[in-house]
Amino acid sequence: MNPQEVIELKKKHLLRFANENGAKGEFESIEANEDWIPRPKGQQLKNILLALEQTGIVIKRSSFDAISIPSNIRIDFDDIESIMNFLPDITFIEIKSANQERVKDDFSGFFFALTENEISAAEQLGSRHKVALFNKITSKMVMTTVKDIVARSRSMTWQVSVQL
Repeated sequence: MNPQEVIELKKKHLLRFANENGAKGEFESIEANEDWIPRPKGQQLKNILLALEQTGIVIKRSSFDAISIPSNIRIDFDDIESIMNFLPDITFIEIKSANQERVKDDFSGFFFALTENEISAAEQLGSRHKVALFNKITSKMVMTTVKDIVARSRSMTWQVSVQL
């Protein structure tokens, strides 16, 4: 392998870990689904989390990237009562995007992490939580669940992330 090939491989490797690149994948996948909206911010996000709390579900703001709402429903995220009325109709979506050529159409070869917050949200929300696997190279998307991902994974490595 010549030095230029090594540099190109390193660039591709670093690209995988770039947060900006992941956010781009989230944006692309949300844009591809007309009933999805990005995770609300600020007070609207606090209202969603509060509404969930009132039903006994406590999740972190980082446990989903988007929400899916049927097109015939209009929710006022500034009004907790409106959120409560339609909470059963909301699907919380975690987006995992891939940009590696090794990722196959069935997403085999895709390496990513599931955080404790994402796993907890999936357990608490049940069928109202989905994981969107999005291939940015092919624009292919597969909707799945944390349970299905764990069941089909070829290997798992558990880790602890710390901030000092």
